[in-house]
Amino acid sequence: MNKIIVPVDFSEQSEFALEAAASLAQKYDSELIVLHMLELSNAIISSASEALNQETIFFIKLAEQKFDTFLNKPYLKGINVTPIIKHFKVWSEVNEVAKEYDASIIVMGSQGTSGIKEVFVGSNTEKVVRYSEIPVLVIKHNPILMEFENGVFACDFSESAIAPYLKAKQTFENLGIKMHLVYVNSPDGNFNSSSEIDKRVSKFLEKAEGDLKRLNQISVVSDYTIEKGILHFANVIGADLIAVATHGRKGLSHFFEGSVSEDIANHSTLPVMTFKL
Repeated sequence: MNKIIVPVDFSEQSEFALEAAASLAQKYDSELIVLHMLELSNAIISSASEALNQETIFFIKLAEQKFDTFLNKPYLKGINVTPIIKHFKVWSEVNEVAKEYDASIIVMGSQGTSGIKEVFVGSNTEKVVRYSEIPVLVIKHNPILMEFENGVFACDFSESAIAPYLKAKQTFENLGIKMHLVYVNSPDGNFNSSSEIDKRVSKFLEKAEGDLKRLNQISVVSDYTIEKGILHFANVIGADLIAVATHGRKGLSHFFEGSVSEDIANHSTLPVMTFKL
């Protein structure tokens, strides 16, 4: 994990993400690429008007001043930090920056939910997730502890889940996280019999791993909804992290005939890591 991208808007959630990323950077001797995206229109940037050019310079200087304060944190001491300012708020650019710097992961803050309000869905974090080709770690609270030991990878064991599963497996190994695979059988996910689940999981492992050695390590739980099953399972095993897969630009994954990944990202109090299909 040589480089970590941290998109920030100088909010409290951004600070949570920065601190979480700093913890990872300390552990793996990584460089932090801290990215802020201005909301300047193309008309302002490309204008020949002296007034508009001055306005552009003003916003860039303002962002630089905010960076000076924002990055003045004791937990960043000894970490190589590179601040970057982009002119536009085009979220595909985050993925381009990740490619340019050969980053391993993106760490972002998100408010999650407040009452019935779904802040994550349609938010900046969700937009970054849509475009990112590398894992995105979503932090919603002050990261008191960033020593991930047990991670849940919720899976429907379909063929399309093989690629994100393998990416998640490699990432978990790199971070020293024990992976717990879970399949939730529920009325909202096309209920399957035990024999149907066994066949599905066996076929998945044969294609993904080439053998069935992990067959007995996969947990099958039943619940009223898949989301509840995943969150309950994570709580029972004392998970530090939940991993889900995404469909990229189509939005968050609808693995189980519903927006399960969206619900998990919104309602989980644990950090959530996404992997693109």
